[in-house]
Amino acid sequence: MSPPAAGPGYDFALDDFQRRAIAALDEGDSVLVAAPTGSGKTVVAEHAVADTLARGGKIFYTTPIKALSNQKFADFARCWGPDRVGLLTGDTARNGEAPVVVMTTEVLRNMIYAASPTLEGLRYVVLDEVHYLQDTYRGPVWEEVIIHLAPEVRLVCLSATVSNAEEVSAWISTVRGPTATVVEERRPVELHNLYLVAERGSRGLHLFPTLVDGRPNPEVVRLEATADRGPGHRGGRPGRRRLVTPRRPEVAELLADEGMLPAITFVFSRAGCDQAVRQCLEAGLRLTTADERRRIRAICDERVEALTDADLEALGWAGWMAGMEAGLAAHHAGMVPPFKEAVEACFVAGLVKLVFATETLALGINMPARAVVIEKLTKFGGERHQTLTAGEYTQLTGRAGRRGIDEVGHAIVLWSPFLAFEEVAAVVSTRSHPISSSFRPTYNMAANLVRRYSAGTAHHLLNLSFAQYQADGEVVGMEARLERLGRRLERARAEVSCERDDPAALFELERRLQRARASRPSDRHQTEEALARLRPGDVVWVAGGKSAGPAAVLSATKRRGGAQLRVLTPKRRRLTLGPADFTEAPETLGRIALPQPYAPNSPGFQKAVASSLARSRVGRPRLRQRHPDPELDELALAVAGHPAQGCPDLERHRRAWVQAERLAAEVAEVKSRVKGRSDTLARTFDRVLEVLGAWGFVDGWSLTEAGERLSRIYHEADLLIATCVDQGVFDGLDPPALAALASVCSFEARGRAEPAAPWFPSSELRRRWATIEAVHRRLAAAEAKAGLPVTRVLDPGFVGLAHAWASGDDLDEILDDEDLSGGDFVRTMKQLIDLLRQLGEVAPMAATAKAARSAADRLYRGVVEASSSIGPVAEADEQVAASVGDR
Repeated sequence: MSPPAAGPGYDFALDDFQRRAIAALDEGDSVLVAAPTGSGKTVVAEHAVADTLARGGKIFYTTPIKALSNQKFADFARCWGPDRVGLLTGDTARNGEAPVVVMTTEVLRNMIYAASPTLEGLRYVVLDEVHYLQDTYRGPVWEEVIIHLAPEVRLVCLSATVSNAEEVSAWISTVRGPTATVVEERRPVELHNLYLVAERGSRGLHLFPTLVDGRPNPEVVRLEATADRGPGHRGGRPGRRRLVTPRRPEVAELLADEGMLPAITFVFSRAGCDQAVRQCLEAGLRLTTADERRRIRAICDERVEALTDADLEALGWAGWMAGMEAGLAAHHAGMVPPFKEAVEACFVAGLVKLVFATETLALGINMPARAVVIEKLTKFGGERHQTLTAGEYTQLTGRAGRRGIDEVGHAIVLWSPFLAFEEVAAVVSTRSHPISSSFRPTYNMAANLVRRYSAGTAHHLLNLSFAQYQADGEVVGMEARLERLGRRLERARAEVSCERDDPAALFELERRLQRARASRPSDRHQTEEALARLRPGDVVWVAGGKSAGPAAVLSATKRRGGAQLRVLTPKRRRLTLGPADFTEAPETLGRIALPQPYAPNSPGFQKAVASSLARSRVGRPRLRQRHPDPELDELALAVAGHPAQGCPDLERHRRAWVQAERLAAEVAEVKSRVKGRSDTLARTFDRVLEVLGAWGFVDGWSLTEAGERLSRIYHEADLLIATCVDQGVFDGLDPPALAALASVCSFEARGRAEPAAPWFPSSELRRRWATIEAVHRRLAAAEAKAGLPVTRVLDPGFVGLAHAWASGDDLDEILDDEDLSGGDFVRTMKQLIDLLRQLGEVAPMAATAKAARSAADRLYRGVVEASSSIGPVAEADEQVAASVGDR
């Protein structure tokens, strides 16, 4: 087949799956293309673009993230010409009436509900990363688009390889008409799955194939069976080999020696990514030539041109550039977009050779590598640690192997004491990774259904969802999953058992003791005050665990969750401690002189501190008199005197107990889902309508004036915000105060630490925050009574920052002493700007609407403006963006 008319010419032959997908479009069908990352799915979308430009009309290309939208916009503008390509995101609107428009999926959903005239003449919609519809928070948007688009619009759905592509395609055919399924399982570059192990006391690393003839490598199975599992294992047999996780600098050197660079190492922690770069620098690793360093600096200078020197200093420019010039970089959501874009540009150009990234890099951004390293196959999912699914593994390793450059790609998993090799091999070998629906009715969705359709049609549309399509077939699968979980739970509980006594009883006592201590606010207050008085060089006592004993304070900083210490033990273990880590207010047991210069990350510095600490001979502090608490004292004595305390394998039992607790919670969750499967979407929708009726947003099957406003608010706290607008909570405030108050709906602190008491610029803002809290309590009670998910608790932790930024304060003043990354600051500001623009559209009082628009304009400056990679736009385009919004 020749290249598409009016489209880009290809200097390669199309693959069979590409030809089949293009043929389906030429026959007038929609198409779902499921193929590995880097296989060329975009060629099918480009054919649809060429067909649109040749025949007239419009095509929308939607993506799940703004960064991918910006990248596709730039690619299409180069290919088709900037006059024929537009961009619509929450940040940017450019050439919105062009025949080819790239946008985030939320923008298209909002257009549909607003009946935007921009939809006129639409022939195709490309849904890139359509497997994203399983995302818990944003996935329903994809289903809303598929269900509500005009019937004449054809879909080009691009997905990663999933095992139920035919099921997804059959659902789309039911909703929209004939849809071809095109599946390509063959990767464009062969992938070698590898397993990397280090051995204590042995030089070098051991690199094994993960699978042999499709089964777990027997050599690794034998190795694990005859070795102790890492330095945390106690009571091991003398002479047995001891396996440990390979160190990051060693892994980097192996990648360089084996010709596996450029590489991406996935680390499921922002702090871990930054730490990895520092560790490699401290080890003296440098992967660049002088010419490459010059080119890297030129790219970085260009990307941050809009930022001031003070901004760069506040964002840690010097440390970041040191890594970049050495060919090392982190990539995560805590970085500001100009930094991330510089990393991407330098990596694609082959200048940065090793990137340590969180899993967000795996989504869409074009950064292929020769090798992908996964440090561990478990990650924290918000409540507990979970093993990666086969689909997540496939998504991460999809970057390995550059088409037309590499003959093979390498996917390397590092040995970990927390996951047996057989479990790693199971994830690697699994070829079944289906996607499932996360669709559920929201208040905004319900308001728009009431506004646009009759009651019967609205219920019919809900029954067209993929969630309803899958519901009847899921119960059998969930029952089978319950059986598997039950077997794993039984094994985990067996691992907890001990000949000495029941360790589970000890761990439960420890949990009760921790909760009892946390419930004593006076103790916590005293502990926080004591931590705040500590200074570097002070010696304190760390209680509990294998790190129990004296520790030297390296740094003491204030955080939202209270003061935070970084300390070093005599065994050179670095710990980060907060109020919850101390059973009582710590006292200074002595002081040691810290070496100069102050370099806490330096091994030499740490060795000197540990040596001084060992010589100090500090003893355990005496127990201090405090207000008696019989329950607390009884628990503490029970924990200290429990027979299981003497078990040499206590830490292994503890890990098994944690796993058993997690599995038990998972079993309960699946049982609840099986029980609630009869609770159909239609019934959930009716309960949503009941709440809306009780709160005055619907009257029968009609929207009230407040309901009309709700239909134009696109936010996870939509009903709460609409209620506050209706009650005048945002009225009568100047722009900085309005930005500060609205930020409670946009900000959500990372981590699970208890937030510090928020700071409010005025008593009036504090009073209004109390009003919002009261609204939330009433709403949460109504939702719980109706059996609906409860609107998340709002967070006032950004109030002071929003007020300061809207008042014109500098970035270095705002981020100083704040436990907030530049990337989080920018992202929260962008979300706040989007909400303020929506308030500017829906607020019934003209003064409030004007203040909201002014607040949004005030926030859009400095690093926030510089982080929107597309330049100024025309006023008409801004109006298009404001009319459709973006979450």
